[in-house]
Amino acid sequence: MTEGNMKFRNQNILVEDRSKVTITGVEQVGSFNDNTITLRTIKGGMVIKGENLNVDKLNLDEGSVKISGIINGINYVDKDSGSRGNLIGKIFK
Repeated sequence: MTEGNMKFRNQNILVEDRSKVTITGVEQVGSFNDNTITLRTIKGGMVIKGENLNVDKLNLDEGSVKISGIINGINYVDKDSGSRGNLIGKIFK
């Protein structure tokens, strides 16, 4: 296990007035636009949905991200179900 991976054992999510969110334990930002931000965290995939979302600060060395906008929802995503959905989507294209 590398030193970087040992550092991120906990994950915290702090939502302030539905307009700001700070998340720790972030490994990677997958994609983002005004309505959706996808992250890979130490606890699995995560999707943040809202309006006028913006990644204000990203520090992968510390494993943290700060997001502003109107936060409508934060969901964890199971990696296995996502890959199954992509496979089925490819089959029925």
